[in-house]
Amino acid sequence: MGADVDKVFKALAAPERRLLLDRLRANNGQTLGELCEHMEMTRQAVTKHLKLLEEATLVVTIWQGREKLPYLNPVPIQESAERWIGK
Repeated sequence: MGADVDKVFKALAAPERRLLLDRLRANNGQTLGELCEHMEMTRQAVTKHLKLLEEATLVVTIWQGREKLPYLNPVPIQESAERWIGK
């Protein structure tokens, strides 16, 4: 679990990425354009943050036609909670 946990916590460390996760929790599978409408950052910045979230497996991307839709994956957070809190 070592390196993966490090990626998860690093991804969660940035408030912008936590906000993106909150946006996806409220409305999963938004397009990049839809996510950018509610963010005070450029498309490039949102894309960069989504890439880090994807590397940490907190976001899973599914292609729908030509669009790449990000979906929240709560499993890494649940695993961390079980590791330290659930026992």
